Amino acid sequence: MRKIIVCTFLSLDGVMQAPGGPDEDAESGFEHGGWQKPVSDDEVGAAVAGWYEPSDAMLLGRKTYDIFAAYWPTADPGNPFTERMNSTRKYVASRTLTSLEWENSTLLEGDVADAVRELKASDGGDINVVGSGDLAQTLMRNDLVDEYRLTIHPVIIGTGKRLFADGAVPTALEPVSVSTTKSGTVVGVYRPTGKPSYDSYQG
Repeated sequence: MRKIIVCTFLSLDGVMQAPGGPDEDAESGFEHGGWQKPVSDDEVGAAVAGWYEPSDAMLLGRKTYDIFAAYWPTADPGNPFTERMNSTRKYVASRTLTSLEWENSTLLEGDVADAVRELKASDGGDINVVGSGDLAQTLMRNDLVDEYRLTIHPVIIGTGKRLFADGAVPTALEPVSVSTTKSGTVVGVYRPTGKPSYDSYQG
């Protein structure tokens, strides 16, 4: 069974919107695009590169696909991520796209949750969900996320799309590995273990 792994940059207050640049995603008037690079470091880059080693595919929503497809095909070939991003198999969930131009991209058909269940049952390595906040919400609601790989950066954004938004399914998590980089970024890998338990400090 293949694993579905959500890989996401987060601010300390849980915002995942537009970490990569000012024009990445200005939806709902978001004015903080590009917040991640100033609070990152080479240890974060090394950790994220390691996340891709056991995977052989990405699962993307339409907005993230559009951003990546506009950048990576003509990106600097000297960037170690360029070849990987272009050659990796991409599965795209979209209600509006009818064709995909970026190489090695496949449009999922029918219900997204059903299509992802089929992917999980197919042959292959792990599948990374990169960005794609709306898609991640759908996957979480349908209990399809096997692991979270998160970089949590020392900055508060205050507004924007959050990975664990209001209405997120209550879930207990098992820490697989947690470390802190020299810039203060927490690099955490967590696996869902079912519903959370509850207790009280009062005797």
